[in-house]
Amino acid sequence: MPHLQFEVNKKIIDGVKREFIKQIQNSFAEVMQTKTDHIAISIKEVEKYDLSIGRAIEGDEICLMNLDIREGRSIEQKREVALRFMSIVNNLFEINNRNQYITFTQHNGNDFHLIERYLASWQKGEDPLA
Repeated sequence: MPHLQFEVNKKIIDGVKREFIKQIQNSFAEVMQTKTDHIAISIKEVEKYDLSIGRAIEGDEICLMNLDIREGRSIEQKREVALRFMSIVNNLFEINNRNQYITFTQHNGNDFHLIERYLASWQKGEDPLA
């Protein structure tokens, strides 16, 4: 059950957020070879100067992404997701690619809990909620 967290220093309208969530879910599911119904996404809007990244110009819009995922994905899969997410952030949130930063944190499957159960470790082509 990935938790994909996006922190931005600007306000985003609801319609754009809905499209963003749809594109993020579909991109993650496609690249990571899983389904969408267990993907958790949070979008946090903060004030202009609440975020910083060294390479950004002061006052620029920034997006920091923390992606908590299950172990087992390749560096190629993680890189593909990173590039897709950066493109989506750029297109929908209009944040320069240079002002985006992604951190992956990998967990054992049993670190992710739903009311029904915890998840197993990731396996290609799985249905994590089956």
